[in-house]
Amino acid sequence: MLSFDDLKAQVAAGGIDTVLVCIVDMQGRLMGKRFLAQHFIDSAWEETHCCNYLLATDLEMATPDGFAATSWKAGYGDYIMKPDLSTLRPVPWLDGTAMVLCDVIDHHSHADVPHSPRALLKAQVKRLDAMGYTAQTATELEFFLFQKGLDDIRRSGFADLEPISGYNEDYHIFQTTKEEGVMRPVRNHLYAAGIPVEGTKGEAEAGQEELNIRYADALLTADYHTIAKNAVKEIAWQQGHAASFMAKYHHDKVGSSSHIHQSLWQDGKNAFHDPADKRGMSAIMKSYLAGLLKYAPDCTYFLAPYINSYKRFQKGSFAPTRVIWSVDNRTAGFRLCGENTKGVRVECRIGGSDMNPYLATAAQLAAGIAGIEEGLTLEAPFAGDAYDAQVAHIPSTLKDAHAALDQSDMLREAFGDWTVDHYVRAAEVEIEDFERVVTDYEVARGFERS
Repeated sequence: MLSFDDLKAQVAAGGIDTVLVCIVDMQGRLMGKRFLAQHFIDSAWEETHCCNYLLATDLEMATPDGFAATSWKAGYGDYIMKPDLSTLRPVPWLDGTAMVLCDVIDHHSHADVPHSPRALLKAQVKRLDAMGYTAQTATELEFFLFQKGLDDIRRSGFADLEPISGYNEDYHIFQTTKEEGVMRPVRNHLYAAGIPVEGTKGEAEAGQEELNIRYADALLTADYHTIAKNAVKEIAWQQGHAASFMAKYHHDKVGSSSHIHQSLWQDGKNAFHDPADKRGMSAIMKSYLAGLLKYAPDCTYFLAPYINSYKRFQKGSFAPTRVIWSVDNRTAGFRLCGENTKGVRVECRIGGSDMNPYLATAAQLAAGIAGIEEGLTLEAPFAGDAYDAQVAHIPSTLKDAHAALDQSDMLREAFGDWTVDHYVRAAEVEIEDFERVVTDYEVARGFERS
Protein backbone atom coordinates (compact mmCIF):
# COMPACT_ATOMS: atom_id res chain seq x y z
CA MET A 1 0.00 0.00 0.00
CA LEU A 2 0.99 3.64 -0.44
CA SER A 3 0.41 6.56 1.86
CA PHE A 4 -0.20 9.91 0.20
CA ASP A 5 3.25 11.02 1.40
CA ASP A 6 4.78 7.86 -0.12
CA LEU A 7 3.11 8.72 -3.42
CA LYS A 8 4.46 12.28 -3.32
CA ALA A 9 7.97 10.98 -2.68
CA GLN A 10 7.81 8.45 -5.50
CA VAL A 11 6.43 11.03 -7.92
CA ALA A 12 9.22 13.44 -7.00
CA ALA A 13 11.79 10.65 -7.53
CA GLY A 14 10.32 9.77 -10.92
CA GLY A 15 9.15 6.30 -9.87
CA ILE A 16 5.44 6.95 -10.45
CA ASP A 17 4.08 9.13 -13.24
CA THR A 18 0.49 7.85 -13.62
CA VAL A 19 -2.38 7.40 -11.17
CA LEU A 20 -5.45 5.34 -12.07
CA VAL A 21 -8.46 6.97 -10.42
CA CYS A 22 -11.26 4.39 -10.48
CA ILE A 23 -14.85 3.75 -9.54
CA VAL A 24 -16.57 0.37 -9.64
CA ASP A 25 -19.50 0.13 -12.06
CA MET A 26 -22.63 -2.04 -11.79
CA GLN A 27 -20.85 -4.90 -13.54
CA GLY A 28 -17.95 -4.81 -11.07
CA ARG A 29 -15.48 -3.29 -13.55
CA LEU A 30 -12.97 -0.52 -12.88
CA MET A 31 -13.94 2.69 -14.67
CA GLY A 32 -12.15 6.01 -14.41
CA LYS A 33 -9.26 8.14 -15.56
CA ARG A 34 -5.49 8.10 -15.85
CA PHE A 35 -4.03 11.20 -14.25
CA LEU A 36 -0.56 12.59 -14.59
CA ALA A 37 0.69 11.78 -11.10
CA GLN A 38 1.80 15.34 -10.40
CA HIS A 39 -1.69 16.65 -11.19
CA PHE A 40 -3.20 14.04 -8.89
CA ILE A 41 -1.06 15.07 -5.90
CA ASP A 42 -1.56 18.76 -6.69
CA SER A 43 -5.36 18.75 -6.79
CA ALA A 44 -7.18 15.69 -8.19
CA TRP A 45 -6.66 13.74 -4.96
CA GLU A 46 -9.54 15.75 -3.52
CA GLU A 47 -12.09 14.95 -6.22
CA THR A 48 -12.72 14.58 -9.91
CA HIS A 49 -15.86 13.97 -11.95
CA CYS A 50 -17.44 11.39 -14.24
CA CYS A 51 -20.65 11.07 -16.25
CA ASN A 52 -23.48 9.59 -14.21
CA TYR A 53 -24.28 7.10 -16.97
CA LEU A 54 -21.39 4.95 -15.67
CA LEU A 55 -23.79 3.49 -13.09
CA ALA A 56 -26.59 2.87 -15.61
CA THR A 57 -25.10 0.96 -18.53
CA ASP A 58 -25.10 -2.62 -19.71
CA LEU A 59 -22.02 -4.73 -20.47
CA GLU A 60 -21.72 -3.05 -23.87
CA MET A 61 -21.65 0.41 -22.26
CA ALA A 62 -24.94 1.23 -23.96
CA THR A 63 -27.28 3.75 -22.31
CA PRO A 64 -30.66 1.97 -22.03
CA ASP A 65 -33.82 3.83 -21.13
CA GLY A 66 -35.76 3.33 -17.94
CA PHE A 67 -33.29 4.30 -15.20
CA ALA A 68 -34.54 6.98 -12.81
CA ALA A 69 -30.96 7.94 -11.92
CA THR A 70 -29.97 9.19 -15.36
CA SER A 71 -31.38 9.61 -18.84
CA TRP A 72 -31.21 11.58 -22.07
CA LYS A 73 -34.07 13.71 -20.73
CA ALA A 74 -32.07 14.58 -17.60
CA GLY A 75 -29.02 15.35 -19.70
CA TYR A 76 -26.53 12.82 -18.29
CA GLY A 77 -24.90 14.98 -15.66
CA ASP A 78 -21.90 14.38 -13.42
CA TYR A 79 -21.06 12.40 -10.32
CA ILE A 80 -18.16 13.30 -8.06
CA MET A 81 -15.40 10.70 -7.84
CA LYS A 82 -14.00 11.05 -4.31
CA PRO A 83 -10.67 9.19 -3.93
CA ASP A 84 -10.48 6.95 -0.87
CA LEU A 85 -6.79 7.44 -0.09
CA SER A 86 -6.77 4.35 2.13
CA THR A 87 -7.00 2.32 -1.10
CA LEU A 88 -3.95 3.96 -2.71
CA ARG A 89 -1.56 1.29 -3.95
CA PRO A 90 1.11 0.60 -6.58
CA VAL A 91 0.16 -1.30 -9.73
CA PRO A 92 3.33 -3.36 -10.22
CA TRP A 93 2.24 -4.94 -13.51
CA LEU A 94 2.02 -1.47 -15.13
CA ASP A 95 5.15 0.69 -15.30
CA GLY A 96 5.20 3.82 -13.13
CA THR A 97 1.57 3.43 -12.10
CA ALA A 98 -0.46 3.70 -8.89
CA MET A 99 -4.19 3.24 -8.32
CA VAL A 100 -6.86 4.61 -6.02
CA LEU A 101 -10.52 3.62 -5.66
CA CYS A 102 -13.17 6.30 -5.36
CA ASP A 103 -16.52 6.66 -3.68
CA VAL A 104 -19.25 8.03 -5.94
CA ILE A 105 -20.85 11.20 -4.60
CA ASP A 106 -23.93 13.07 -5.78
CA HIS A 107 -22.87 16.36 -7.36
CA HIS A 108 -25.66 18.30 -5.67
CA SER A 109 -26.26 16.67 -2.26
CA HIS A 110 -22.65 15.52 -1.73
CA ALA A 111 -24.08 12.26 -0.33
CA ASP A 112 -23.11 8.77 -1.47
CA VAL A 113 -24.95 7.72 -4.63
CA PRO A 114 -27.13 4.99 -3.09
CA HIS A 115 -26.96 2.52 -5.98
CA SER A 116 -23.18 2.79 -6.25
CA PRO A 117 -21.84 -0.73 -5.51
CA ARG A 118 -19.27 0.46 -2.99
CA ALA A 119 -21.84 2.63 -1.17
CA LEU A 120 -24.32 -0.23 -1.08
CA LEU A 121 -21.86 -2.52 0.67
CA LYS A 122 -20.70 0.24 3.03
CA ALA A 123 -24.30 0.76 4.13
CA GLN A 124 -24.68 -2.91 5.15
CA VAL A 125 -21.32 -2.84 6.91
CA LYS A 126 -22.58 0.20 8.84
CA ARG A 127 -25.73 -1.69 9.87
CA LEU A 128 -23.59 -4.51 11.25
CA ASP A 129 -21.35 -2.03 13.04
CA ALA A 130 -24.40 -0.62 14.83
CA MET A 131 -25.18 -4.18 15.95
CA GLY A 132 -21.63 -4.60 17.27
CA TYR A 133 -20.36 -6.88 14.50
CA THR A 134 -17.75 -6.80 11.75
CA ALA A 135 -18.22 -8.94 8.68
CA GLN A 136 -15.20 -10.98 7.64
CA THR A 137 -15.43 -12.37 4.11
CA ALA A 138 -13.39 -13.98 1.39
CA THR A 139 -14.25 -14.59 -2.25
CA GLU A 140 -12.80 -17.27 -4.49
CA LEU A 141 -12.08 -16.15 -8.06
CA GLU A 142 -12.41 -18.81 -10.76
CA PHE A 143 -11.67 -18.06 -14.40
CA PHE A 144 -10.46 -19.58 -17.67
CA LEU A 145 -7.22 -18.89 -19.49
CA PHE A 146 -7.18 -19.29 -23.26
CA GLN A 147 -4.34 -20.05 -25.64
CA LYS A 148 -4.86 -16.97 -27.79
CA GLY A 149 -5.19 -13.32 -26.90
CA LEU A 150 -8.37 -11.28 -26.67
CA ASP A 151 -7.94 -9.56 -30.04
CA ASP A 152 -7.42 -12.83 -31.93
CA ILE A 153 -10.41 -14.41 -30.20
CA ARG A 154 -12.57 -11.39 -30.95
CA ARG A 155 -11.55 -11.44 -34.63
CA SER A 156 -12.57 -15.11 -34.77
CA GLY A 157 -16.07 -14.16 -33.70
CA PHE A 158 -15.35 -15.76 -30.31
CA ALA A 159 -15.23 -19.15 -32.06
CA ASP A 160 -11.55 -19.94 -31.45
CA LEU A 161 -11.80 -20.68 -27.73
CA GLU A 162 -8.94 -23.09 -27.13
CA PRO A 163 -8.09 -23.32 -23.41
CA ILE A 164 -4.48 -22.80 -22.39
CA SER A 165 -4.30 -26.46 -21.30
CA GLY A 166 -5.59 -29.69 -22.78
CA TYR A 167 -7.27 -31.49 -19.90
CA ASN A 168 -8.78 -31.17 -16.43
CA GLU A 169 -6.20 -29.58 -14.17
CA ASP A 170 -7.89 -29.64 -10.76
CA TYR A 171 -5.05 -29.49 -8.20
CA HIS A 172 -2.68 -30.59 -10.99
CA ILE A 173 0.87 -29.35 -10.38
CA PHE A 174 2.49 -30.36 -13.68
CA GLN A 175 -0.37 -28.97 -15.75
CA THR A 176 -0.41 -25.66 -13.89
CA THR A 177 3.38 -25.40 -14.19
CA LYS A 178 2.78 -24.81 -17.89
CA GLU A 179 0.68 -21.75 -16.99
CA GLU A 180 3.10 -20.11 -14.58
CA GLY A 181 3.94 -17.51 -17.24
CA VAL A 182 0.59 -15.95 -16.32
CA MET A 183 -0.16 -17.17 -12.81
CA ARG A 184 3.20 -16.45 -11.16
CA PRO A 185 3.10 -12.72 -12.04
CA VAL A 186 -0.58 -12.66 -11.00
CA ARG A 187 0.32 -13.87 -7.51
CA ASN A 188 3.45 -11.77 -7.09
CA HIS A 189 2.15 -8.53 -8.59
CA LEU A 190 -1.07 -8.64 -6.57
CA TYR A 191 0.86 -9.29 -3.36
CA ALA A 192 3.14 -6.35 -4.18
CA ALA A 193 -0.01 -4.25 -4.66
CA GLY A 194 -1.06 -4.89 -1.06
CA ILE A 195 -3.51 -7.70 -1.75
CA PRO A 196 -2.99 -10.68 0.63
CA VAL A 197 -2.91 -13.46 -1.93
CA GLU A 198 -2.80 -16.97 -0.50
CA GLY A 199 -2.27 -18.95 -3.69
CA THR A 200 -3.59 -20.31 -6.96
CA LYS A 201 -4.57 -23.77 -8.17
CA GLY A 202 -5.94 -25.53 -11.20
CA GLU A 203 -9.70 -25.95 -11.21
CA ALA A 204 -11.97 -28.70 -12.52
CA GLU A 205 -11.66 -28.09 -16.27
CA ALA A 206 -9.03 -27.55 -18.94
CA GLY A 207 -7.60 -24.05 -18.61
CA GLN A 208 -9.56 -23.21 -15.47
CA GLU A 209 -7.81 -21.43 -12.59
CA GLU A 210 -8.67 -20.39 -9.06
CA LEU A 211 -7.18 -17.46 -7.13
CA ASN A 212 -7.55 -17.31 -3.35
CA ILE A 213 -7.11 -14.17 -1.26
CA ARG A 214 -7.00 -14.09 2.55
CA TYR A 215 -10.19 -13.15 4.36
CA ALA A 216 -10.64 -9.52 5.39
CA ASP A 217 -13.29 -6.96 6.30
CA ALA A 218 -16.12 -7.15 3.77
CA LEU A 219 -15.33 -3.88 1.99
CA LEU A 220 -11.64 -4.74 1.70
CA THR A 221 -12.49 -8.16 0.28
CA ALA A 222 -14.65 -6.60 -2.42
CA ASP A 223 -11.84 -4.14 -3.24
CA TYR A 224 -9.33 -7.01 -3.42
CA HIS A 225 -11.63 -9.06 -5.64
CA THR A 226 -12.25 -6.24 -8.10
CA ILE A 227 -8.60 -5.23 -8.41
CA ALA A 228 -7.52 -8.88 -8.73
CA LYS A 229 -10.04 -9.56 -11.48
CA ASN A 230 -8.80 -6.56 -13.45
CA ALA A 231 -5.18 -7.58 -12.85
CA VAL A 232 -5.74 -11.14 -14.10
CA LYS A 233 -7.19 -9.80 -17.35
CA GLU A 234 -4.37 -7.30 -17.84
CA ILE A 235 -1.56 -9.69 -16.96
CA ALA A 236 -2.97 -12.45 -19.20
CA TRP A 237 -3.26 -9.89 -22.02
CA GLN A 238 0.36 -8.83 -21.47
CA GLN A 239 1.41 -12.48 -21.89
CA GLY A 240 -0.59 -12.94 -25.10
CA HIS A 241 -3.45 -14.89 -23.54
CA ALA A 242 -7.09 -14.17 -22.74
CA ALA A 243 -8.69 -14.52 -19.31
CA SER A 244 -12.45 -14.83 -19.02
CA PHE A 245 -14.67 -14.57 -15.95
CA MET A 246 -17.78 -15.53 -17.91
CA ALA A 247 -19.87 -17.86 -15.75
CA LYS A 248 -20.25 -20.56 -18.45
CA TYR A 249 -18.34 -20.18 -21.70
CA HIS A 250 -19.42 -23.52 -23.24
CA HIS A 251 -22.31 -25.86 -22.51
CA ASP A 252 -19.97 -28.89 -22.37
CA LYS A 253 -17.59 -27.23 -19.90
CA VAL A 254 -18.04 -26.56 -16.20
CA GLY A 255 -18.82 -23.03 -15.14
CA SER A 256 -16.76 -20.61 -13.08
CA SER A 257 -17.99 -19.67 -9.63
CA SER A 258 -17.12 -17.13 -6.99
CA HIS A 259 -17.98 -18.55 -3.59
CA ILE A 260 -18.42 -16.11 -0.71
CA HIS A 261 -17.10 -17.17 2.70
CA GLN A 262 -18.58 -15.13 5.53
CA SER A 263 -18.60 -14.80 9.29
CA LEU A 264 -19.35 -12.10 11.86
CA TRP A 265 -16.75 -11.02 14.40
CA GLN A 266 -17.08 -9.22 17.72
CA ASP A 267 -14.30 -8.00 20.01
CA GLY A 268 -11.68 -9.68 17.83
CA LYS A 269 -13.32 -13.11 17.97
CA ASN A 270 -15.46 -15.11 15.57
CA ALA A 271 -19.04 -14.54 16.77
CA PHE A 272 -20.12 -17.56 14.71
CA HIS A 273 -18.13 -19.89 16.99
CA ASP A 274 -19.61 -21.54 20.07
CA PRO A 275 -17.45 -24.38 21.44
CA ALA A 276 -20.44 -25.70 23.41
CA ASP A 277 -22.39 -26.44 20.22
CA LYS A 278 -21.90 -29.85 18.60
CA ARG A 279 -20.84 -28.19 15.33
CA GLY A 280 -19.29 -25.11 16.91
CA MET A 281 -22.11 -22.89 15.61
CA SER A 282 -23.32 -19.99 17.73
CA ALA A 283 -26.96 -18.93 17.94
CA ILE A 284 -26.07 -15.82 15.95
CA MET A 285 -24.57 -17.95 13.19
CA LYS A 286 -27.66 -20.14 13.02
CA SER A 287 -30.00 -17.17 12.66
CA TYR A 288 -27.68 -15.55 10.11
CA LEU A 289 -27.56 -18.73 8.02
CA ALA A 290 -31.33 -19.13 8.33
CA GLY A 291 -31.63 -15.63 6.84
CA LEU A 292 -29.37 -16.59 3.92
CA LEU A 293 -31.62 -19.56 3.22
CA LYS A 294 -34.92 -17.71 3.57
CA TYR A 295 -33.85 -14.87 1.32
CA ALA A 296 -31.70 -16.78 -1.19
CA PRO A 297 -34.17 -16.17 -4.05
CA ASP A 298 -34.29 -12.45 -3.24
CA CYS A 299 -30.48 -12.24 -3.46
CA THR A 300 -29.86 -14.46 -6.48
CA TYR A 301 -29.81 -11.63 -9.04
CA PHE A 302 -26.81 -10.10 -7.28
CA LEU A 303 -25.03 -13.48 -7.35
CA ALA A 304 -25.98 -14.30 -10.95
CA PRO A 305 -26.66 -11.06 -12.88
CA TYR A 306 -26.78 -12.23 -16.53
CA ILE A 307 -28.68 -14.64 -18.76
CA ASN A 308 -25.53 -16.74 -19.04
CA SER A 309 -25.11 -16.91 -15.26
CA TYR A 310 -27.91 -19.44 -14.96
CA LYS A 311 -26.28 -21.95 -17.33
CA ARG A 312 -23.99 -22.88 -14.39
CA PHE A 313 -26.79 -24.33 -12.30
CA GLN A 314 -26.63 -27.91 -13.55
CA LYS A 315 -26.88 -31.17 -11.62
CA GLY A 316 -23.50 -32.76 -10.98
CA SER A 317 -21.54 -29.65 -11.91
CA PHE A 318 -20.48 -28.51 -8.39
CA ALA A 319 -22.73 -25.47 -8.94
CA PRO A 320 -25.74 -25.66 -6.61
CA THR A 321 -29.37 -25.96 -7.67
CA ARG A 322 -31.16 -26.10 -4.30
CA VAL A 323 -31.67 -23.64 -1.43
CA ILE A 324 -30.21 -25.87 1.24
CA TRP A 325 -27.34 -26.02 3.72
CA SER A 326 -25.10 -28.92 4.58
CA VAL A 327 -21.88 -29.68 6.46
CA ASP A 328 -18.80 -29.65 4.23
CA ASN A 329 -20.90 -30.70 1.24
CA ARG A 330 -20.17 -29.16 -2.16
CA THR A 331 -23.56 -30.10 -3.61
CA ALA A 332 -25.42 -27.63 -1.36
CA GLY A 333 -26.12 -23.96 -1.97
CA PHE A 334 -24.66 -23.12 1.45
CA ARG A 335 -21.80 -25.12 2.99
CA LEU A 336 -20.70 -25.11 6.62
CA CYS A 337 -16.91 -24.83 6.63
CA GLY A 338 -14.57 -25.21 9.60
CA GLU A 339 -17.00 -27.28 11.66
CA ASN A 340 -16.02 -27.28 15.35
CA THR A 341 -13.15 -24.83 14.84
CA LYS A 342 -12.58 -21.16 15.60
CA GLY A 343 -12.73 -20.58 11.84
CA VAL A 344 -16.30 -21.83 11.47
CA ARG A 345 -18.05 -19.97 8.67
CA VAL A 346 -20.64 -20.29 5.94
CA GLU A 347 -19.78 -20.50 2.26
CA CYS A 348 -22.39 -19.32 -0.26
CA ARG A 349 -21.81 -21.39 -3.41
CA ILE A 350 -24.44 -19.73 -5.60
CA GLY A 351 -22.38 -16.83 -6.98
CA GLY A 352 -20.72 -17.01 -10.39
CA SER A 353 -17.41 -15.51 -11.45
CA ASP A 354 -19.39 -12.78 -13.24
CA MET A 355 -20.87 -11.34 -10.03
CA ASN A 356 -20.12 -7.88 -8.70
CA PRO A 357 -18.57 -8.64 -5.26
CA TYR A 358 -19.87 -5.45 -3.65
CA LEU A 359 -23.47 -6.13 -4.65
CA ALA A 360 -23.31 -9.85 -3.93
CA THR A 361 -21.77 -9.36 -0.48
CA ALA A 362 -24.17 -6.55 0.39
CA ALA A 363 -27.11 -8.81 -0.43
CA GLN A 364 -25.64 -11.65 1.66
CA LEU A 365 -25.11 -9.36 4.64
CA ALA A 366 -28.63 -7.94 4.33
CA ALA A 367 -30.12 -11.46 4.31
CA GLY A 368 -28.01 -12.51 7.29
CA ILE A 369 -28.94 -9.39 9.24
CA ALA A 370 -32.62 -10.09 8.51
CA GLY A 371 -32.18 -13.61 9.88
CA ILE A 372 -30.73 -12.22 13.12
CA GLU A 373 -33.33 -9.47 13.48
CA GLU A 374 -36.18 -11.89 12.82
CA GLY A 375 -34.74 -14.48 15.21
CA LEU A 376 -34.99 -17.19 12.56
CA THR A 377 -34.46 -20.80 13.54
CA LEU A 378 -32.09 -22.88 11.43
CA GLU A 379 -33.36 -26.15 10.03
CA ALA A 380 -31.27 -29.31 10.43
CA PRO A 381 -28.48 -29.73 7.87
CA PHE A 382 -29.05 -31.83 4.80
CA ALA A 383 -26.93 -34.94 4.30
CA GLY A 384 -26.39 -36.58 0.91
CA ASP A 385 -26.68 -35.40 -2.68
CA ALA A 386 -28.38 -32.00 -2.52
CA TYR A 387 -29.16 -32.13 -6.24
CA ASP A 388 -31.87 -34.69 -5.37
CA ALA A 389 -33.21 -32.88 -2.30
CA GLN A 390 -36.91 -32.10 -2.27
CA VAL A 391 -36.54 -28.43 -1.37
CA ALA A 392 -36.85 -25.12 -3.18
CA HIS A 393 -34.78 -24.50 -6.29
CA ILE A 394 -32.43 -21.59 -6.61
CA PRO A 395 -34.03 -19.34 -9.29
CA SER A 396 -33.12 -21.08 -12.54
CA THR A 397 -33.48 -18.12 -14.91
CA LEU A 398 -32.77 -14.41 -14.80
CA LYS A 399 -36.51 -13.78 -15.21
CA ASP A 400 -37.19 -15.69 -11.99
CA ALA A 401 -34.39 -13.88 -10.13
CA HIS A 402 -35.64 -10.53 -11.46
CA ALA A 403 -39.13 -11.23 -10.12
CA ALA A 404 -37.77 -12.29 -6.72
CA LEU A 405 -35.69 -9.11 -6.48
CA ASP A 406 -38.59 -6.88 -7.51
CA GLN A 407 -40.86 -8.45 -4.88
CA SER A 408 -38.30 -8.54 -2.05
CA ASP A 409 -39.58 -6.57 0.94
CA MET A 410 -36.36 -7.47 2.80
CA LEU A 411 -34.04 -5.93 0.19
CA ARG A 412 -36.31 -2.92 -0.28
CA GLU A 413 -36.03 -2.24 3.44
CA ALA A 414 -32.27 -2.88 3.49
CA PHE A 415 -31.29 -1.11 0.25
CA GLY A 416 -34.20 1.28 -0.31
CA ASP A 417 -36.78 1.23 -3.11
CA TRP A 418 -34.63 3.51 -5.28
CA THR A 419 -31.70 1.09 -5.32
CA VAL A 420 -33.79 -2.05 -5.77
CA ASP A 421 -35.71 -0.44 -8.64
CA HIS A 422 -32.40 0.55 -10.25
CA TYR A 423 -31.15 -3.04 -10.30
CA VAL A 424 -34.56 -4.42 -11.27
CA ARG A 425 -34.24 -2.25 -14.37
CA ALA A 426 -30.68 -3.51 -14.94
CA ALA A 427 -32.02 -7.08 -14.95
CA GLU A 428 -34.77 -6.10 -17.39
CA VAL A 429 -32.21 -4.56 -19.75
CA GLU A 430 -30.23 -7.81 -19.79
CA ILE A 431 -33.38 -9.82 -20.53
CA GLU A 432 -34.58 -7.42 -23.24
CA ASP A 433 -31.18 -7.41 -24.96
CA PHE A 434 -31.04 -11.21 -25.04
CA GLU A 435 -34.62 -11.70 -26.23
CA ARG A 436 -34.15 -9.56 -29.32
CA VAL A 437 -31.02 -11.41 -30.51
CA VAL A 438 -31.04 -14.45 -32.82
CA THR A 439 -28.40 -16.80 -31.41
CA ASP A 440 -26.01 -19.16 -33.21
CA TYR A 441 -27.86 -22.04 -31.54
CA GLU A 442 -31.17 -21.02 -33.15
CA VAL A 443 -29.63 -20.66 -36.60
CA ALA A 444 -27.81 -24.00 -36.45
CA ARG A 445 -30.88 -25.79 -35.12
CA GLY A 446 -33.56 -24.27 -37.31
CA PHE A 447 -32.00 -22.89 -40.51
CA GLU A 448 -32.58 -26.11 -42.48
CA ARG A 449 -34.78 -28.23 -40.24
CA SER A 450 -37.56 -25.87 -39.28
